[in-house]
Amino acid sequence: MSSMKHIDNIPSTPGKFKEKSSYNRLRLHFSIAKLTFWSFVFLGLIFVCFFRSPSSSPASSDLSRRSLRTSSYDGPAWEKRIKASAKIRSRNGISVLVTGAAGFVGTHVSSALKRRGDGVVGLDNFNDYYDPSLKRARQTLLEGAGVYIVEGDINDVTLLKKLFDVVQFNHVMHLAAQAGVRYAMENPSSYVHSNIAGLVNLLEFCKNANPQPSIVWASSSSVYGLNTKVPFFESDRTDQPASLYAATKKAGEEIAHTYNHIYGLSLTGLRFFTVYGPWGRPDMAYFFFTRDILKGKSISIFEGANHGTVARDFTYIDDIVKGCLGALDTAEKSTGSGGKKKGPAQLRVFNLGNTSPVPVSDLVTILERLLKVKAKRALMKLPRNGDVQFTHANISFAQRELGYKPTTDLQTGLKKFVRWYLSYYVDGKKSAQ
Repeated sequence: MSSMKHIDNIPSTPGKFKEKSSYNRLRLHFSIAKLTFWSFVFLGLIFVCFFRSPSSSPASSDLSRRSLRTSSYDGPAWEKRIKASAKIRSRNGISVLVTGAAGFVGTHVSSALKRRGDGVVGLDNFNDYYDPSLKRARQTLLEGAGVYIVEGDINDVTLLKKLFDVVQFNHVMHLAAQAGVRYAMENPSSYVHSNIAGLVNLLEFCKNANPQPSIVWASSSSVYGLNTKVPFFESDRTDQPASLYAATKKAGEEIAHTYNHIYGLSLTGLRFFTVYGPWGRPDMAYFFFTRDILKGKSISIFEGANHGTVARDFTYIDDIVKGCLGALDTAEKSTGSGGKKKGPAQLRVFNLGNTSPVPVSDLVTILERLLKVKAKRALMKLPRNGDVQFTHANISFAQRELGYKPTTDLQTGLKKFVRWYLSYYVDGKKSAQ
């Protein structure tokens, strides 16, 4: 949470005053008046910062977005829901805490785990980075499948302790994060709060757990930053981030290395490449292109220097889910106990992409065909806002270690997305602003 600025110009306490001096008595009265005035100002600032409605301004909205406020938890009924959701129903099932469970990837991963008989409990703070009603709809979807999502923040240590007291999770699928490259220019502190402080808080808790869980977490293809060598291999340099979001994900990989080295936590990082599909994120290009094409609005298509093509390694959500489950299934046990390392622990990082970069202009052409609407295209130079010109994953390591093999091309994946979008926003009459 953002801290309130201190007021440094409150007058200091008056020193010694001579009773017989009317001048000094006047100064005393004046100083007391000033002190009283600034005291009221200080109290007013406290009132404005802490008691004003969260929706009253963008600043307070940002504060609520990063809040540690948690919906009511604890008690027999709450514990009963947690245990029912975490119940393992297959012979070789695992119990998994999924953070960011109401997010795009989190919803699909939680659902897939539940379908195969694993115990799953979700955790999400339902922030307003994008329309929370979409997250609530995903929550309803998961509750119908038997997955309970606890509303809370990963920075809430008390909540994490309660969850682990109720269920002895042997795996954590950490997907909670502040997403988006461009938003970092508006609200950088939210990235530090979620992607760095949140990760550290979670790892701090896991290192002290007994037994320690194995952790699979979402890194990002953005860590490759300004690399010009393609395709991207996990061994390539990642020290040239092009955005604050990328920098926080790179920091996360270094933090993971530290906790693995010192505390014996088993950690697997997954570098996702432009994930798309049904129930996706409204801030992604394929999503808002669809919305704007249907509304007859102009869409901006970026191009690189000298009219260079901007391309992305679009990866369908079902393929990403397969990679996530493969990472969980091959994750070795952590080697520490109660915060003390007892031996070397597994540390891995994998690219999860489609290996077939597609120009963004081709993406628009496919959407035009599926929507049966001609897009109003506006070509623009790629802005210096953190976006990179291309992404391209080499997935040989994930293929070998996880059995990862994407099977959905962009045409097929977008067809499934458009079918969902029209059902959810058009037939369902929901607003897509």
